[in-house]
Amino acid sequence: MGEGVTRRPGALRERYGALRERYGALIGNIAARIASLGSLLVATLLVARDGGPAVVGVYALLRVLPSLLGMVVSAGLPGAVAYFLAGSHRNDRQLPLTVVAMALGGGVAGAGLWAAATPLLGPLFFPDLSLLLVLLAAGSVVTRVLVVTAKSCCQGSDDLAGANRVIFLEEFMFLPVYGLLWLAGLGGYAIIVAGLQLADLATSTVGWTRLTRRGFFRNAARPSRELARRIAGYGMRAQVGGIITQLNLRLDFVILGLLAGPAVLGIYAIASKFAELVKIVGMALSYVLYPRFTKDGPANAVIRARRLLPKAGLLTAGLIAPLWIAAGFVIPAFYGSAFEPAVLPARIILLGLVLEGVGGVITGFLYGVGRPGLNSWAMAVGLVGTLLLDLLLIPPFGATGAASASAVAYLASALALVWFYWRLSRSRSAPAWEDRLVEAGDQRG
Repeated sequence: MGEGVTRRPGALRERYGALRERYGALIGNIAARIASLGSLLVATLLVARDGGPAVVGVYALLRVLPSLLGMVVSAGLPGAVAYFLAGSHRNDRQLPLTVVAMALGGGVAGAGLWAAATPLLGPLFFPDLSLLLVLLAAGSVVTRVLVVTAKSCCQGSDDLAGANRVIFLEEFMFLPVYGLLWLAGLGGYAIIVAGLQLADLATSTVGWTRLTRRGFFRNAARPSRELARRIAGYGMRAQVGGIITQLNLRLDFVILGLLAGPAVLGIYAIASKFAELVKIVGMALSYVLYPRFTKDGPANAVIRARRLLPKAGLLTAGLIAPLWIAAGFVIPAFYGSAFEPAVLPARIILLGLVLEGVGGVITGFLYGVGRPGLNSWAMAVGLVGTLLLDLLLIPPFGATGAASASAVAYLASALALVWFYWRLSRSRSAPAWEDRLVEAGDQRG
């Protein structure tokens, strides 16, 4: 008895160590995303309390549109970086400066496009903002590209702790910056435009400083056009899915803002952010598994994915019920009675996210084995549903219609991902996988 008692602490420590080794990266990424989302909820609360639903709608658009433009103009760089850093190019000393050059070039070019389109963007998306403020928002394109590229470099160079830090800071830093700007006398829409850019600058500084200290730029060689072309080739295939994912996530924001106005958009923004708590698991699985699948090679990646899919599905499904119940009292308690209409849309979106964990594993698998284009096709299925149903349901039902469209789109994309995985996993031999990737890797998704 006494001997068993003395052994128990050691056994517990050993079990804890095994669990930490197996799931530590995933748990750390989930924790970072929860903390990040918590910061975002607090920031949204501050903006809502200060300016109401209309300002929340502008805040949401200024977080979405610059990121989307930066991703397009940089040729999908953030989605491609991890594949090259974790794969066969990990020791290529031209890679670091090539990535930096692509990030800076894409960010500056995107900002230029934003500035040129300001006379159109202002009346269309930001009717309550002066054209000067819309023009100044162009800087967000540069800052967003720098943040997400630093995050992806940490992810691909086996520094998930650093990537988690950037994930947290890219939402958290808005809070102290907002406070300082408020104390300085800034308010209204100007504090949103300035706060988002200053927060991104602080976050990107932390990320790139960490990369430098860990030797990311040690013995770096001059940028390579050929390497940039290969990164852009992968990134373009991947970015179609990334852009479509962003559109699936936020196209309803744009359409709802155009058809129903900023106030209804503010209601829906709260609903979607609450429901997307479930997406934390799927995003964490994709983020952590993507470089692992790349290192595994296609045949072993199939085995790992097959083992993880049932667990991921059960985990995500188990989160739906408590969040569905909590929506009824959490949203009004945090944001006030004016946001009570957000409860029903939040619950509808939650139902559409039941397969999010499964989709997260398969997305990481497709990126890791060099087939990001298949993920793009799956996201396209959801995008078609989003577009058609948004136009059909938003005019009569507003935020509830947008939520219904999103739920259908999420389910459709997840089912498409399952189909693509099933088709690919039928080839069980490593040589068949390798031959197929060699033939199609640089030409197809």
